[in-house]
Amino acid sequence: MAKKKKQKPNVAKIYADNPAALAHKALDAFQRFPNKAMNYKQVGAKMGFSPKQVKAELNDILKVLEKEGKLIQVSRGQFKLKYIEKYATGIVDMTSSGNAYVVSGQTEEDIHVKAGNLMHALHGDEVKVLLYARRKKHRLEGEVVEIIQRKRDTFVGIIEMSKNFAFLVPDSRRMQVDIYIPKDKLKGAQHGDKAIAKMTDWPEKASSPFGEVLEVLGRPGEHEVEIHSILAEYGLPYHFPDEVEIEAKKIASPITDDDRKGRRDMRGVTTFTIDPVDAKDFDDALSYRELENGNLEIGIHIADVSHYVKPGSILDQEAIERGTSVYLVDRVVPMLPEVLSNEVCSLRPNEEKLTFSAIFEIDRQAHVKKRWFGRTMIESDRRFTYEEAQAIIEGGKGDLKEEILTLNDLAIKLREERMSNGAITFDKVEVKFKLDDKFEPVGVFFKESKEANHLIEEFMLLANREVAAFVGRDNKSGESSGKTFVYRVHDDPDPAKLSDLSNFVKQFGYNVNTKGRRSISQSINSMLKEVKGKGEAHMIETLAVRSMAKAKYTTQNIGHYGLAFPYYTHFTSPIRRYPDVLVHRLLQDYLDGKKSPAPGPYEELCEHSSDREKVATDAERTSVKYMQVKYLEKHVGEEFDGVISGVTDWGVFVELKDNMCEGMIRIRDFKDDFYLYDEKNYCIIGETTGRIYRLGDTLRVKVKAADLEKKQIDFQLVYQRG
Repeated sequence: MAKKKKQKPNVAKIYADNPAALAHKALDAFQRFPNKAMNYKQVGAKMGFSPKQVKAELNDILKVLEKEGKLIQVSRGQFKLKYIEKYATGIVDMTSSGNAYVVSGQTEEDIHVKAGNLMHALHGDEVKVLLYARRKKHRLEGEVVEIIQRKRDTFVGIIEMSKNFAFLVPDSRRMQVDIYIPKDKLKGAQHGDKAIAKMTDWPEKASSPFGEVLEVLGRPGEHEVEIHSILAEYGLPYHFPDEVEIEAKKIASPITDDDRKGRRDMRGVTTFTIDPVDAKDFDDALSYRELENGNLEIGIHIADVSHYVKPGSILDQEAIERGTSVYLVDRVVPMLPEVLSNEVCSLRPNEEKLTFSAIFEIDRQAHVKKRWFGRTMIESDRRFTYEEAQAIIEGGKGDLKEEILTLNDLAIKLREERMSNGAITFDKVEVKFKLDDKFEPVGVFFKESKEANHLIEEFMLLANREVAAFVGRDNKSGESSGKTFVYRVHDDPDPAKLSDLSNFVKQFGYNVNTKGRRSISQSINSMLKEVKGKGEAHMIETLAVRSMAKAKYTTQNIGHYGLAFPYYTHFTSPIRRYPDVLVHRLLQDYLDGKKSPAPGPYEELCEHSSDREKVATDAERTSVKYMQVKYLEKHVGEEFDGVISGVTDWGVFVELKDNMCEGMIRIRDFKDDFYLYDEKNYCIIGETTGRIYRLGDTLRVKVKAADLEKKQIDFQLVYQRG
């Protein structure tokens, strides 16, 4: 007996009594293809129906949707989703796939842009984006319709020669295309040279931009070539323009009576500096004097850079452009010429110096009784290194021992008060390389903050806090004074990131309380203290830092969450940070009784300074990565113990315990199984064995390769027998 043919459901009948459901399903089909014009047959197919089943119903529904303004009829029987064109501007954040996200303050989330819709936009460019009609439960998408401003037009890379032309292959992974360079624009560059090229044109239909070589750096792998590559990659200058150096030398003259006018003379008070052993720019000093009432007068004296660097001068313009000094592994790229940073402004011992000071009367319990701000002149009696000061703290012997021991006792009390108020402390270990005279890394050492570091830190924090409160808070009402000022702010942590951190650390037996400001900070501090010295310490410290908001400069005060200060600024390092120069100028204006200026220009300088700070941080990290690769070049084939510090869908990052160098084991290099990435739990899982490798796990690895050009270290897992 033949089987009866199974009949398809009568869709027309199903939807006859529910046209709204059919309209909803039809509209969803258009939203899935927002730029496509479709007739009823195509719509039916997208809905999964036979067009005959819903012909009449669909025709009627499409006309109704047109009347409602949800569709437009572009030609007879052809309909398209109607939406009001919406645009947003933002910054391109390129991914390794070639697609990008546009980060815009005008949308609730980042805008996803496919590679083919970027219109030649590159990482960091400011662009205008046409937003696509949003499909339910789908990410926000769009296409670039205008490049408002290029982030950069010069790139560092390797020259690859062909018969009649060449390409510059950029070092940056964010730069997805090579730059085409005609042979007459090579400036003598040879195949394999590292060079800086400028992008001059990008024809609409060309797959690559056209460019020309600006400078040939040399052969890859050579130390100076690689460091200059890093400087060029981040737009950091090798030297100061001649006119800037000339102006700096003009003001490097002896201090005159006119310079001393109106200054408080502190030259007879015991004063000293404590700095790193290799420091040359001493921008802060402490003075110490016992008062008749038993209290102490503690002065925080800061190099008076604003006395020398006048608004609008060539020096000022150069300092604004640089924004900050940059500390690479083997050199400093200073904000100010060395004649100022290392000589005129540097608070060197036994030399009269002009300073801007915050002077406090403090009782023995570290409570501030009085404060005074103003211009001073000092003469430092002694220059201490951190190691020398630490030896006095630990041994109780040495120059100015009473002063240092008393200041250390006060610093401990100031720190305890901060912590009890909800401050968070990240005492991360810093990796330093021992370099020989050819800048080759011959060893690694770890730099930890000890009492001497905390001593200086606490008094700098005190000065920064009190200066900010003096300007920002109205003494009578206790509310904001409304005066324009430059603050260093730090927002509350992102709740989602905190929740992720809390869930992750539970597997190690730690707890982060995510409710209440004080509870959050206390539980994080407790966790950081408990994890110290353990294998997972660095990884958990890093994740904790990432859960925090980023500090920035702004004229809009919201307080500093990490320090638990309602008012905070940067007053103490004008030799190396431009915002501190602005703080000195504004503070002096208010001390002189001047009116508050308009905030607009200062906010622009704050944003620029925050941007320059990020560039400096990225450049410093890149230089450390370069030195890590250079160090492990000599150890290829050797085995080390390491800890998994990161997990991605293409590999596992491992940080070596001996030297904190970080490299990757690629997913394809795991030989015992095929591993899948579990993003939520920061791990990879073997498909067959179920074996798990997660953040914090200890591994034995072999250095497989160290690529200087890519600044990349590859590890290979050493499988343990048994």
